[in-house]
Amino acid sequence: MIYLIIFLIALIILWLIFTYNKLIKLRILSEQAWSDVDVQLKRRHDLIPNLVETVKGYASHERNTLEEIVKLRNSAIGAASQEEKFQAENMLTKALRQLFALAENYPDLKASANFQSLQEELSRIEETISQARRYFNAVIRDYNTAIAIFPNNLIAGALGFSPKIFFETEEDQRAVPQVKF
Repeated sequence: MIYLIIFLIALIILWLIFTYNKLIKLRILSEQAWSDVDVQLKRRHDLIPNLVETVKGYASHERNTLEEIVKLRNSAIGAASQEEKFQAENMLTKALRQLFALAENYPDLKASANFQSLQEELSRIEETISQARRYFNAVIRDYNTAIAIFPNNLIAGALGFSPKIFFETEEDQRAVPQVKF
C-alpha cells in the first residue's frame, strides 16, 4: 500500500514538473515570437523616413499626411505596452495605405525608381510582418489554450500564468478597399 502511495505522489510530481515546463516553454516561445514581430516592425520604422522624404520631393503640399505618418511612426516606436504597440502599428499601417493611395495622384512619383524601390521593400517587410504576426498569434493561441485547459489551469493560476492578447487587425482595416477606374 505504501508503494502505491509513493508511486501516486511521484506521478503527481512528474505531472506537475511536465506541465510547468510546458507552460514555461510556451511563455518563452511567445516572447520569442513577439521579438520576431518587433524586429520586422523596426525594419518598417527604419524605412518610413526614407519613404516620406521621397514623397516630400514630389508632393510638398501633402505635408499633413506626411507629418501624420512620422508622428504615428514615432508613437509606434515609443509605445510602452504590447497593447499600445498593437494599436499604434495598426494606425501606422492605415496611414501607409493612405500614403500609397496619395502616390496614385502623382505620376512622376509613381515613376520614380527610388519610390518604387522603397515601395517594393515596404511590401516585402509588410509580408514578413504578416507572417510573423500569424506565427505570434498561433503561439499565443497555444499558450492561452495550455493555461486554460483543466488541469493545467490549476497550476497556471497558482503560478501566475495569465492569458496574452493577440495582435489583431483593427475593425476599420478589415474593410475591402474600393478600386475605381
